[in-house]
Amino acid sequence: MDQQFNVPDVEPQEPDIEEEDSGSDIKRIAKYFGFRLLALFITVVVAIYLLILVANMGGAVDDIRMGQIRENVGMQMMAMSDQMADWPAERRREYEESLVEQERRRLGLDQPFILRRVYYLRDAITLDLGRAEQMTSDAGSRRVQLIILERLPPTLILMMSYFLIMFFVALFGALFLSRRYGSKIDKLVVILAPSSAAPGWVYGIFLILIFSAVLGWLPFGGMVDAPPPRETHLYALSVLRHLILPVTALIMGGFFLTIYNWRTFFLIYSSEDYVEMAKAKGLSNRAIERRYILRPTLPPIITSFALSMIVMWMGSIILEQVFNWPGLGRMLYEAIGLFDVPVIVGGQVIYAYLLAATVFILDILYALLDPRVKMGFGSGGNK
Repeated sequence: MDQQFNVPDVEPQEPDIEEEDSGSDIKRIAKYFGFRLLALFITVVVAIYLLILVANMGGAVDDIRMGQIRENVGMQMMAMSDQMADWPAERRREYEESLVEQERRRLGLDQPFILRRVYYLRDAITLDLGRAEQMTSDAGSRRVQLIILERLPPTLILMMSYFLIMFFVALFGALFLSRRYGSKIDKLVVILAPSSAAPGWVYGIFLILIFSAVLGWLPFGGMVDAPPPRETHLYALSVLRHLILPVTALIMGGFFLTIYNWRTFFLIYSSEDYVEMAKAKGLSNRAIERRYILRPTLPPIITSFALSMIVMWMGSIILEQVFNWPGLGRMLYEAIGLFDVPVIVGGQVIYAYLLAATVFILDILYALLDPRVKMGFGSGGNK
C-alpha cells in the first residue's frame, strides 16, 4: 500500500543579489580610494624629498647658514668686548670657535647632509617642521607649525573666495555666451581672452593705484583694519572689504579665458546627436542644458578649473606680497629673503598636501558628476 506524504511547498531562496552587489560596490570604491590615497601619498613623499634636495642647493645653504652663525657670534663677541678686554687673542679665537661649534651642533650642521635629509623627510611627512631660524609667529614662537597655522587661514579665505565666485560666475557666463554664439558680446569675450595672459598680481597693482591711491575707496592692503574692530560683525565686514581688491585681481587674471574655454565646451556638447534628439522630443532649452549639456561638460570643466587652482596656490606668493596679505605666500616670500630653510620647506610641504587634497577631491567629484566614471579595478570598463 502506497503511503502518501504531504510535502510542503518550499520556494527556493534566491540569494539577495542587490545586497551582494552593494557590498561589492562598497569594497570596490574603498579599494579604489585606498589606492588613490596611497598613490598621492607616494607622490607627496617624492616631491618633498626632491624639495629638500633643491632647498639645500648642493650645500650652498649650509655655507650661508655657517656664514650667518659666524656673523651672529661675531656680534655677540663685540657685545662682550668689555668683559674680554684682558683676554689674549688666542683665547678669544678659541672662545669664538667654541660658540660657533655649539651653534653648529644645535642646528644639526655637524651631521652629513645625506643623513640629515632622511630626518628632514621624516619630520616633513609627520608635519614635525622644527623651529625657524629667523622668523617668529605673532606670539613670538619659532615653531614652524605655529608660524604656518597663523598664515594658513588667510590664504584659505582668499583662495576659497576666489574659487566660489570665479566658478559660478564663469559657469553661468559661459552658458550665457553659448546661447548667443556669434553675438557682439561673444566676440568681445573672444577679443579679451588674451588679457588673461597677465597674472593676477599685475592687475592688482593697477587696482591699488585706481581704487586706493586715486579714489581712496578701498584699503591698500592687509587683511583687516588697524586696529582691528572688536565686534565680530564689524571684523567680518573689514575682512570682506580687504578681500575685494585681491579677489578681483585674481578673477581678472583668468576671467575671460575661462569663460571662453567653458563656452567652447558647451558649444561642442550642444551639437551632439542626443541633444538634437532631445530637441526633437520637444524638451525645453533649460531642461536640455541641464540634463544633456551641463552634466557631461562638468567633469572636464572641473578638471581645468582644479588645475588652474593648483597653479594659483603657488602663484599667490607675489599676489599676497603686493596686497600685504598675511598668508602662506607672503610667509614664503619673507622666508626666502631670510634663507629660513625650515619655514621654506614647511610652507612647500603644506602646499604639497593641499595639492594632493585638491586632486583627491577632484576624483570624488568625477564619480559624483559623471556616471560613466566607474571606480574600481574590475573588468567591464572599470577604471
